[in-house]
Amino acid sequence: MKPQIFAISNHKGGVAKTSTTVNLGAGLALMKRRVLLVDLDPQGNLSHSFGIKEAEPSMYNALKGQCPIPEVPIIDNLWLAPSNMNLSGAELELSMEPGRENLLKRLLLKTQNDYDYIFCDCPPSLGLMTVNALNAAEKVLIPLQAHYLASQGLAKLMEIIDKVKERLNPELSIGGIIITMYKKNTVLSRDVVEFTNSRFADLVFDTKIRDNISIAEAPASGQDIFRYSKNSLGAIDYSHLCMEFFNRFEK
Repeated sequence: MKPQIFAISNHKGGVAKTSTTVNLGAGLALMKRRVLLVDLDPQGNLSHSFGIKEAEPSMYNALKGQCPIPEVPIIDNLWLAPSNMNLSGAELELSMEPGRENLLKRLLLKTQNDYDYIFCDCPPSLGLMTVNALNAAEKVLIPLQAHYLASQGLAKLMEIIDKVKERLNPELSIGGIIITMYKKNTVLSRDVVEFTNSRFADLVFDTKIRDNISIAEAPASGQDIFRYSKNSLGAIDYSHLCMEFFNRFEK
């Protein structure tokens, strides 16, 4: 069965994009779904979250045509295609490559394992790596920090998604908006949720990821939130998100 491919994207940094990729993937793996996480950020935060610092080969080598996508096993049912700083040069090196927007799409067709879900963790920019992810994906998941400035940048991202849909990938759609770093006792968080719901209605997941220190601590141990602190608020929220995701997208 063909895997469902998701781009996890927001051009604003610090919105828990990588944390969401890690913990959504790990949670679905615990639900016995086979998941591949693809690190497309030269900073390699997704790879670092699993304790992988200098992966060779990496997504850079794969995108350069030097090897297939590397598929590193993390836990049962979860694999990682790691990145490193070499990927920072890929934007320039591949800028004249024919069909450069399709590089990732072609690579994902040749993955070695049969996956249920593939999640592409995009960099906090709207460059070639993000365009490749949007072109390869069926749907976009947008983590949105419950802050005023984060919500104001949402319109620009929607504009880019519309352009990719029009010019490259007519099958692309928005899979959902995930509210992160939510503080239920603050007026600001409530206002952002109200604004987002009023603009995007059914696209917004009911589950909100509360601001929780365990989510920030887990990457330092190379673990997802479920292995690091299974009883934390972060683990509870991401568990609920996984179930909501499953109910929304499971075929």
